[in-house]
Amino acid sequence: MSGTGPGTRGTRQIGPYTVVTRIDTGITAHTPVPEHRFIARSVDGDRTVLISRPLAGVDPQRFMAEADASRFLLGSWVLPAVELAAPGELPWHARPYLPALPLPVALTVHGGPLPEPTVRALALALAENLAVMHGQNLTHAGLCPSAVLIAADGPRLTCFGAVRAAAPDGVARREAPGLDPGSLPPEQAAGGQPRPLGDVYALGATLAYAATGFTTPEREELPPTLRSLITRCLSRDPAHRPQLTEIVADLAGGAQPDAPAGFAAPTHADALLGPGWLPARLVGAIVHQSASVLAAEVPVPERAPVHPARPPGGTPFPAPAPRPSH
Repeated sequence: MSGTGPGTRGTRQIGPYTVVTRIDTGITAHTPVPEHRFIARSVDGDRTVLISRPLAGVDPQRFMAEADASRFLLGSWVLPAVELAAPGELPWHARPYLPALPLPVALTVHGGPLPEPTVRALALALAENLAVMHGQNLTHAGLCPSAVLIAADGPRLTCFGAVRAAAPDGVARREAPGLDPGSLPPEQAAGGQPRPLGDVYALGATLAYAATGFTTPEREELPPTLRSLITRCLSRDPAHRPQLTEIVADLAGGAQPDAPAGFAAPTHADALLGPGWLPARLVGAIVHQSASVLAAEVPVPERAPVHPARPPGGTPFPAPAPRPSH
């Protein structure tokens, strides 16, 4: 593919957008990414987005159905789709761009596992947002290290429904494209329907990765203050995993959430995501990405896209029915 580096003159069009760069450059092959992700800009230069396309082997209808469902996700730490491909186009969906590093890239930039306070803040933000999703009768079913983007003000969840998109229920997903074996709950790997306690397993694997560089480390490798919690999340039996309310209470230590800003729901994570929550090297890399994307030269393509992007209200693919929490 040409034109994937900031400032290059080659182009690649995805819908009405021109690719500026890949966001996952630097992620190693043993850390799977559930979708192809690019930073892209509209022809008029007014909009910059994070745009995703399905991997080879992923059913495009399931991919688009999950993207469509993600538009309704609530919470401070999630990045839902806001624009989807029009009928007849190759599948893609776009989210608002914000300068951020995929979690595996963040560990590479930092030079190893993240500090315990950073992991704790990450854990609390993700747990609170998963609880909001479960309150909507939705299961994320796609949480893994590469699904978490690290922004200056906190994490963002992406890759909603990657497990469901990779293979339907009843089909073993152990070898499904883009799924991280270490983050995949055993019951989902065997083909089971994604349920909320599967998100708890994936949360534990993601936090283990942030703290050690591995999704399934030895217990002694985990930070002592998070060891018991992460180990319980990684229980193979869903019945032995903690509920998200327990996780939030454990991480918050009994503190009350800060007063909400505007109409936003109060979150405990805000108190941990203030200045200094991220190591300085990561802050510098996020700023560098922002400056590089802003300075990128994106030439106008020779031909404009034939089909306009479908507005959020359209439905070329049936959206999945809400899934009950159990």
